Amino acid sequence: MGNLPNGIDFVLPYGNVQRMDTLRAYLSNLSPAEQADYAKRAGTSIGYLRKALSIGQRFDGALARRLDEESAGQVQRHDLRPDIFGDAPAGEAA
Repeated sequence: MGNLPNGIDFVLPYGNVQRMDTLRAYLSNLSPAEQADYAKRAGTSIGYLRKALSIGQRFDGALARRLDEESAGQVQRHDLRPDIFGDAPAGEAA
């Protein structure tokens, strides 16, 4: 939720964009070929991931889980979909 200059509250339609920062940071440390491979292993494309990041789109739970698994936990499913997976357990906070 946020506030417009006139004080009206609003909710982003695609969830909390800040939670995508771990995915954005993870991808920025990969070469373009590694990014494409990561996306493919997770069952999607790098184009889809980039577009989702640019508009703050939420991933479905299955994709969030695969992104977590294929990054060896560097991109946590809890960060991508806390509404499904809850907050990260205390010992796993990024």
